[in-house]
Amino acid sequence: MILNNKNFLFGMTVALFLSSGCGQDPEKQVASTLKPPLQQEVRVAPPAPQPQRVKVTENTRETYQWYCTQCHGIEGKGNGINAKLLTVPPRNHTKADYLETRTDEQLFEAIKFGGLSVGRAPCMPAWEHTLDESTIHSLVQYIRELCQCEAL
Repeated sequence: MILNNKNFLFGMTVALFLSSGCGQDPEKQVASTLKPPLQQEVRVAPPAPQPQRVKVTENTRETYQWYCTQCHGIEGKGNGINAKLLTVPPRNHTKADYLETRTDEQLFEAIKFGGLSVGRAPCMPAWEHTLDESTIHSLVQYIRELCQCEAL
C-alpha cells in the first residue's frame, strides 16, 4: 500500500507532536527548549591569597637595629646618626600619618628595591641582596608596630 505524501507528512507531524509533548506541562516544554544544549561549568578564579602576617621576632628587631637605625634612629623616629647628612630626611617610622597611606607591599618594595624604585628618597638603599624576603616582610610588620598603624 502506497501512502500519498499528504497523509505521510500529516502522520509524521502528529507523531512528532504527540511524542514530544504528551503528558508534559506546556511551561516545562518551553523552558526545556530555552536551555542551551551543553551547559558549561563557569569557573571563577579563586581570590588572590592574602600575604600572611609575619611575626615580629627579636631577630627582626635586631635586624632593624643593625641595618636601619643609622638613618631611621634607634626608636625609628628618623633621627639616626646619618640623618643630618642626608638631603632627604629619613622617614619617621613612628608617625602613622604617612605610613597608614601605604600598603605592606609598597613598604616591602621600598625596603627590597630601595627608595628610588618606589619614587621616594634615592639614598634609601636596596636591601634585596642583603635581606631575604621573609626578613623584609617581618621588617614591614615591625614598622607597623612602630607607627601603631595598619596598611592602607
